Amino acid sequence: MANEAVEWMKAWRLAEKALDRVRRAELRTIDGRKAIALLTGPADYHTEPRKPRPSSGLVEQQRWFMKARGDA
Repeated sequence: MANEAVEWMKAWRLAEKALDRVRRAELRTIDGRKAIALLTGPADYHTEPRKPRPSSGLVEQQRWFMKARGDA
């Protein structure tokens, strides 16, 4: 039984090295845009949640600052 465990560990160590080579090769050849598209789905910038907001919030923030200062 102990000998089988040693052999099993050796096999996994070899597999680890081989799998690491495969992973590195895949990372070198990956198309970043395709990967992002696969992870996030189609990018439709005309519908929520990617649709641009009419304001970034900075105008509202400035309004609050002016109000706090007493200008508004």
